[in-house]
Amino acid sequence: MWLKGRNNTANVADVGTSLADKFLTGTTAATGKTTVRQLAPTVQMQNFLAQVERDVAPLQLGMFRRAKLASTFKWRLLDNGCEPALVDELTQMLLVKLNTRSVSTAEVDEEAATATAVATHSNDVLALLSQANACAARGADAEAVECYEQVLKIKPRHLLARNNLGVAFCKLGDYQEAEKHFRRAVGIQPTYADAQFNLGTALRSIGQIAESEEPLRRAIKLSPKHKAAQASLGLTLIMMGRLDEARESFEKVLKLAPRHAAALCGLGQIARVEGRFADATELYTRCLETHPQLPAALAGLAAVRKMDRADRVWSKSAEKAVAGGITPVEEADLRFSMGKYCDDTGKFEQAFRNYERANELQKNLAPAYDRAARTRFVDDMINVYPRDTFAAVTSKASDSSVPVFVTGMMRSGTSLVEQIIASHPDARGAGELSFWNDVARKHEDVVRSRWLDEPLRKKLADSYLRTLGRVAPDARRVVDKSTFNADHLGLIHSVLPNARLIYLQRDPIDTCLSCYFQPFSTAHNFTFDLADLAHYYREHRRLVEHWRVALPAGTLMEVPYAELVANQERWSRKILDFIGLEWDERCLDFHTTERPVLTASSWQVRQKMYKSSLGRWRHYEKFIGPLRELQDLRS
Repeated sequence: MWLKGRNNTANVADVGTSLADKFLTGTTAATGKTTVRQLAPTVQMQNFLAQVERDVAPLQLGMFRRAKLASTFKWRLLDNGCEPALVDELTQMLLVKLNTRSVSTAEVDEEAATATAVATHSNDVLALLSQANACAARGADAEAVECYEQVLKIKPRHLLARNNLGVAFCKLGDYQEAEKHFRRAVGIQPTYADAQFNLGTALRSIGQIAESEEPLRRAIKLSPKHKAAQASLGLTLIMMGRLDEARESFEKVLKLAPRHAAALCGLGQIARVEGRFADATELYTRCLETHPQLPAALAGLAAVRKMDRADRVWSKSAEKAVAGGITPVEEADLRFSMGKYCDDTGKFEQAFRNYERANELQKNLAPAYDRAARTRFVDDMINVYPRDTFAAVTSKASDSSVPVFVTGMMRSGTSLVEQIIASHPDARGAGELSFWNDVARKHEDVVRSRWLDEPLRKKLADSYLRTLGRVAPDARRVVDKSTFNADHLGLIHSVLPNARLIYLQRDPIDTCLSCYFQPFSTAHNFTFDLADLAHYYREHRRLVEHWRVALPAGTLMEVPYAELVANQERWSRKILDFIGLEWDERCLDFHTTERPVLTASSWQVRQKMYKSSLGRWRHYEKFIGPLRELQDLRS
């Protein structure tokens, strides 16, 4: 019951409780949840302020009773699971509204003037927030960014504006900028679970996979029922190869919300990398039953099979999703899948246009590829690791022959060779480890100017072998198939001289076009433009030609992809002999080997050897432009 008299303190508490309950009811109806990732929807906020204006402001409460009402309102929201930051914002709005009404009828004195100034200041913030949220609600994220930035000019430590600004930048695909604002939001209030969740998700989106785990776990610790953070953690764990932990994260979400889209898609992704394509299809289909145009589920379905004309319903759903105003990141992901559908069904011009659009979107979201920097890097590697230096070194950091490095350009057949070796009972595949790329970044000045000293080389050898030991403690050979290891073969050999290096060579135009057709992360920014791809490939081949000459004889084996698929057994035998393993027939049935494959080739390596990818570029000959100049590099 609303307050009838001005001096009834008990009734003041009832008013605060009732006001909070009405807000909770309205928010749940509008959003389906009481824990929101941004400020409550604009309409609901306006309704809340109208409720205060209509039912509370006319009571003309004194300062003590206003504080009592606000306190009751605040704790009622907190007890019902609302985010503390949101509760603080709502409580401030309530007090501003009450104080503004109060001074309008009070005698104007110094205290009232101060209150008026504070209220005006706060009302400016509220108006800008309302405008920003309205922009965000209708998808006008660039306009929302401008409004949130204006709020922060007035109040730089405004927590929700800072967090929401990061969210808006995410929707625009600018994760680098979003990360900055999420970090500042965390600095303002480290216990704000949403900011921790957003920070972790942004870090994963810019390729900082390992770094994303900590803020996501903090978010879950702060808010154990934070479903979005739990699902995001699952995606991070998948990318780190920790599939059992990822599965556990998604299952926790589904216990709370059985139809949670991100969790269902996450389990679908696990099923896909484990080769359980029927299970993946069922999970993606379940997700689409309640979210018919969800980009992640549509893209997931396209990745688990070769599509045909019977998938026209899928194609219509994808087209509808793209037309519905999804984010640039979602559209790029879905455009790649739409390109695959058209490629699978022989609509090559339409396929290329979808791939072209996808890459344009990716290029706009990524830092620009620096051709000059890439050329300088290759020059440095050639200068630091000449043939004479390899021949002169006698001390070994390690004599282990466990590591096998399978490398080459992306989409050159490295996943296939890893799968062949991993089908041997004495070998395991570790996937794409970031170890040597991380080393090169951490010790960049040294790596690009001189050989590492012997103590550091021994330390790196021990650390890397421990990494392989965690992957497969009993294996005689463990395959690291990171394609970026091609940049660091000199460094790797200086640390692990008994390791075997295998380089995959595929037709350069087929390789580059296949890269252009894949949704790589922004770390692969050279794949988003055909001219950049041509430049990168030439520099890649220049460096590989150097390794071929500089590395000691018998260290590096080159495997021509076309010959491998043409004569599977001959080359499989040569590969096993090169790495010191006896022949095993199971390597011919590599497609039946059950193991997670986290790369874009997770479907292909579960198929029998096929030749349809040879000369694939001819379907797109009139579109390949700058890639034609690579014809002279064919071996």
